[in-house]
Amino acid sequence: MNGTIKVRDAANARVRRSSVVVASVPIAAALTSLLVAITAFGEDGAKPAAAPTRRPEAAAAPASKPATGAVPAQAGARGSPATATAATQTKAPPAAPASPAADAKSPSLEETRLTLSKWIETQQIISKERNEWQQGKEILQGRIELVGKEVGSLKDRIAQAETAVKDSNRKRDELIAQNAQLKETGAQLVAAVTALEEKVRRLAKIAPEGVAKKLEPLLQRVPTDPATTRVSVAERFQNVLGILNELNKANSEISIAYEIRKLADGSSSEVQVVYVGLAQAYYLSPRGEAGIGRPTEEGWAWTPANGEAASVFRALEIIQGKEPPAFVGLPVKIQ
Repeated sequence: MNGTIKVRDAANARVRRSSVVVASVPIAAALTSLLVAITAFGEDGAKPAAAPTRRPEAAAAPASKPATGAVPAQAGARGSPATATAATQTKAPPAAPASPAADAKSPSLEETRLTLSKWIETQQIISKERNEWQQGKEILQGRIELVGKEVGSLKDRIAQAETAVKDSNRKRDELIAQNAQLKETGAQLVAAVTALEEKVRRLAKIAPEGVAKKLEPLLQRVPTDPATTRVSVAERFQNVLGILNELNKANSEISIAYEIRKLADGSSSEVQVVYVGLAQAYYLSPRGEAGIGRPTEEGWAWTPANGEAASVFRALEIIQGKEPPAFVGLPVKIQ
């Protein structure tokens, strides 16, 4: 029994020494030392297991060995066996098991190994979770930085879009103002071209027959109802300008035309007509009858003037190049 106690004390001392080493080294080294100590403890603690193979007497002898205080009693009892036996029975206490409380409280080797293996597995899981958490943290930080960059880019785009919207609103306001101005100008142009169309209609009535034929296509384009017409203002101005161009051309030259006129006796005859612009006109019939024409709001008005037949004849000869240029006096009335 004393040998068993010594073996356990030595194992406990090794465990204590191993614990001190574990406290001073990292976890991995501490676990290794603990495992070595447990293995050693298992090897040393296995030796007492062979003790039951000894004889019962040999095993019982150490258990019945008296204490130190019982030595005089044994020495004095050599002469009396009964007394020695009684002294042995009264003074030698029964052998008690070594450290029963420690055996009851301390865990077994298998429990210790299982606990350590679970603890090691727990530490491995903790280390794995820590590594995974660190990796996840780095990934999340990268994503946060990327999202931050995207947010900054979106803010820049939003600022650019707001600037573009402001510019668009400003341009829209300018276009609205221009549109209102153009509408006002367009209304003024419509009123102006309507007044011009009315005037050119009156001027077209005093155009000579040759000029009137040229003006006929342009006059057909002039709308009869300006409020409901689909002709654009530009086209209407073009028509007016075309009519005025022809009238201005006829008003700036002296021309000769052959027309059918009603004479003083009521008969109709073809006559030669000299148009001095659009202000005066003179005609001469083949029979020598003359007349004077003047423009009115309803057209040309013709009156007989047989006394001017010689002057009209001479003017016709000069215009046609049959006589040299000269001044010819003819009656003129300006209204």
